[in-house]
Amino acid sequence: MSTRDDDIEFDFFDDPRTQETPAKERTSRRPGRPDNGGDGSGGPRRPTLRPPTGLTPLLRLIGLVAFAILIVVVLVLWGQSCQSDKKHDSYKTYMSDVDKIAQASEGTGRDLGELLTTPGLKQADLDERLAGLVQNEQLNLDHARALEPPGPLRPPHERLLQSLEYRVGGLKGLADVFTQTKGSKDATAAGALLADQAERFVASDVVWADSFRAPALVVLKDEGISGVEVPESTFVQTTDLASQRSMTPIWQRIHGASTGGTPTGVHGNGIAGVKVQPGDKQLVAGQETTIQASTDLSFEVSVTNSGDSLESGVEVQLTIPKQPKSIVKTETIELIDAGETKTVTFSGFPTLPFGEKVNLRVDVKPVPGETNTGNNTVEFPVFFSI
Repeated sequence: MSTRDDDIEFDFFDDPRTQETPAKERTSRRPGRPDNGGDGSGGPRRPTLRPPTGLTPLLRLIGLVAFAILIVVVLVLWGQSCQSDKKHDSYKTYMSDVDKIAQASEGTGRDLGELLTTPGLKQADLDERLAGLVQNEQLNLDHARALEPPGPLRPPHERLLQSLEYRVGGLKGLADVFTQTKGSKDATAAGALLADQAERFVASDVVWADSFRAPALVVLKDEGISGVEVPESTFVQTTDLASQRSMTPIWQRIHGASTGGTPTGVHGNGIAGVKVQPGDKQLVAGQETTIQASTDLSFEVSVTNSGDSLESGVEVQLTIPKQPKSIVKTETIELIDAGETKTVTFSGFPTLPFGEKVNLRVDVKPVPGETNTGNNTVEFPVFFSI
């Protein structure tokens, strides 16, 4: 071995520049952010609180499901509300249409009463006007047949149609009887035939009230429908029209007017009495009376048929003198039989002549054939006080 070989030193294992640093030592550390929890004290590190792995997606899923359920509930409730409103509207619309028919039919009944009680009515005029009433009521029936009631109201609706059919049939029957008995001399038989037809009107009112209106009210209650009215309809304004006792003199009067004859028998009406309400105070002709004014003030006038014949369309008038214009009110007694007494009421007096004596007057207008009118007018001296 040469001296040169002895000079070679194998010291590369001791060179610090090539020494490997342990992995823990090589981990970089940022100033001010110690690994021991951040306080730099060298104490134990505090664990960070985080949800367990997989919990966050589960919470999100639960939230989405809850939101979806809420949406479904809201949609169901909204749908039920819309369905309820639609159901209510169907009942309300139907009853509104029925109400129009009911009022129109009542109007036909009133027109019939006025027609039959019109003094001096001739057969030709009666026939023409009766035909018009038949047409009007047939139109009411046609409108009712075109209605589409809610399902539960179909049975009552059938009874409504039956009621209107009775009215149409009764009107046609009256027209036929008046035509068929035009040349008859038997007033009693003619009156009986007319009464038979008029009974259909009474039956129609019963059917409407008991077989349509009453069951319809039950249906509305069972279906939970509120705020919807079931209309009434009364065709017979005066029940006397459905009796032979009334129809016989009506036929006689119309038959006599048609043949140019004059009323037979004794005719006339008289004032039987006048009362002040409230208080039931009887007024006496010629005797001064103090009357206390109030919103409930009314006068009841009793009229007696002093003849031997049925009278119709009897007008009663009450007059209270007052400046600048007198108070005049009129009421009508549709039918009043021989010997019968009926009462009419006058009410609604917002202004009265206070502080002075006035003569309150009551008049009953004479009927055809009346000759004695001495008891048709009476006056009462009165004072009105507050």
